[in-house]
Amino acid sequence: MAKGPNAFRTISEAAEELGVPQHVLRFWETKFSFIRPMKRAGGRRFYRPQDIAVLNGVRVLLHGEGLTIKGVQKLHRDQGLSHVIAAGLGSNGSAMLDADTARAVETSQGFELADEARDRLAFALGDLELVKARLDGLLKRP
Repeated sequence: MAKGPNAFRTISEAAEELGVPQHVLRFWETKFSFIRPMKRAGGRRFYRPQDIAVLNGVRVLLHGEGLTIKGVQKLHRDQGLSHVIAAGLGSNGSAMLDADTARAVETSQGFELADEARDRLAFALGDLELVKARLDGLLKRP
């Protein structure tokens, strides 16, 4: 049974999907700080769909466009992660990569949250703090 498009991939599945050896993915992690798959106990890597999109962009830039590692690092530094991902999407990449997708990828990679998302999280945190205070009060009753 094939995995769905939103399923996490192991390093072997990611390597097969991208057409590169596993050791290349590990090497890229050392050279590109923006490649950060989830790691489980024992260091086992799991790649999210957005990680695969980033890796595909790196693959296209390095192997397809002939950029050097320093060139990809500079592109990321100067133009952002969305341009790396767009490279993997082809010539229409910039048009296909909408703002929400770029924001989701950048947020998952440790970048700043959009104001709207931050507001929603702050509101939810406020509700959780009220619930915690009520529970604390109930637990203190004799």
